[in-house]
Amino acid sequence: MRKIFINLIMMLAFFVSANAKAENTSNVLLYIQPFEYNNEVRLQYFWQEYWYAQGPMVEPIAKEKLAKLYSDVSMCEGNQTGKLLIWLQPRMFYNGQAKLFYGKITANVYTGLGKLVNTYTAEAKQFGSLDIAPDYSIKKAYAKAMDKVISKMQADSPLQGIVSNANTGDTPCSMVTLLPQPKIRAMGF
Repeated sequence: MRKIFINLIMMLAFFVSANAKAENTSNVLLYIQPFEYNNEVRLQYFWQEYWYAQGPMVEPIAKEKLAKLYSDVSMCEGNQTGKLLIWLQPRMFYNGQAKLFYGKITANVYTGLGKLVNTYTAEAKQFGSLDIAPDYSIKKAYAKAMDKVISKMQADSPLQGIVSNANTGDTPCSMVTLLPQPKIRAMGF
């Protein structure tokens, strides 16, 4: 009787873990460093200044634009796994004399096994002012840069081959900090 009970519990645990893994799997995972959410960036021109966190600005833009390209896109959280992992690194600079926001997005794309496929970098500029709706101009600059990154990703045939191959393995989000990164970022630009 005891063996039957133990076998029943083991089968139930296997079923629950299999279902949990199926729910935590995504085709594409996005990762933005926690640093981008916790530390604000200051854009300044003489007496005008604007502080904002880059992570909350870039995340909805990236999710929306990548969801059009890949059907299943989610943010990297906990023990989620995915076939493709995209590590986004946003940057912003403001030129007050020209009234231009310069947005830059770097996307490091990894396979499900943690191998760096390629790094895609794109820059975009958006006319705007720090004292009149800077959020709008910043989001537009990031959106333009993200569009350029996506077009570079679509033009990369090795990446498209990896995306079409269903048996590439899964990368867990918990391993993202161990993945090779081509450039270490310091506090500055």
